[in-house]
Amino acid sequence: MNTLPRPVKGALSRILPAAILVSLAAVNFAQDTDTSQSPGVDGLQANAANGDPEALNAMGLAYKNGHGAAQDPQKAADFFRKAADKGNAAAQRNLALMYIDGKGVPQDFNAAAGWLRKAADQNYNSAQYELAKLYADSRVPMPAPDEAVKLLQKAADNNYAEAQSLLAILYIEGRGGAVTDYTEAAKWVRKAADNHFAEAESTLGWMFANGKGVPQDFDQAVSLFHQAADQHFADAQNNLGRMYELGHGVPQDYTEAAKWYRLAAERGFGGAQDNLALLIAQGQGVPLDKVEAAMWFDLAERHGDTNGAEVRAALLKEMSPQEIADAIKRAENFVPKD
Repeated sequence: MNTLPRPVKGALSRILPAAILVSLAAVNFAQDTDTSQSPGVDGLQANAANGDPEALNAMGLAYKNGHGAAQDPQKAADFFRKAADKGNAAAQRNLALMYIDGKGVPQDFNAAAGWLRKAADQNYNSAQYELAKLYADSRVPMPAPDEAVKLLQKAADNNYAEAQSLLAILYIEGRGGAVTDYTEAAKWVRKAADNHFAEAESTLGWMFANGKGVPQDFDQAVSLFHQAADQHFADAQNNLGRMYELGHGVPQDYTEAAKWYRLAAERGFGGAQDNLALLIAQGQGVPLDKVEAAMWFDLAERHGDTNGAEVRAALLKEMSPQEIADAIKRAENFVPKD
């Protein structure tokens, strides 16, 4: 029986990879920033001109997201700052995220941490989560060894799924002030998974696949991976592909494995690109295509995923210079799907 390894930050490997990466590639404005129903700037200007912090924050969102106004990160940051200076927690958090992304303001993690602290002190759960993430990723020094865990605990106790999920990861990896404790990790990740949070479903699936903090149960792992994969969560799609390739909890099916790997690979997930390349290079579940396999190997390597290095090296020896050039060109022109 194969034992799948513990999630390791950044290790998107051939063997079932990390269920969540603490450092997310893109920071989202998830809490109190839905602009799908935001009025345009015309409906907000009067209140904003009178210094209403909610209107100022909404103006910032309109310019940040291009809803009701031309997208303008600098104007967005300016409005967020005006609202943040008035103590608006949502604006403080939003301005911090602008500093993290370097959009509309120079990238400055210390400035971001300062604004997040102001919002976190108002018990703003999203700010507590984002600040903990900065600490956990060593973007800024923690004022106390367990500060990240304390912040996440506060938000997690308010049923904030992102915080519950990240808290579980810290307990799995034994960092951010947490000591490795799979039982504690399982407790928190279950709470987030119960809220159908895709990252948590994928993490909990990994725990069931490995028997970490829960009894090993491949059927349950597959079910959780499916739930997260159906939400287009690339890590879960890759994990699900791995289960089909290994025949864990499902009949072994290379075609199905390739399908799930491809979905994640096309979203730019390095581990899945490596896994898909290996199947294509060996003609397992898909037609053998040297150029396509080489393209995926190239893309995976750019993410640091080199588990297929030996197969790749053998493949390149069989390819003509033109085929290699074609694979490189396809990799350079690759655009991940949303």
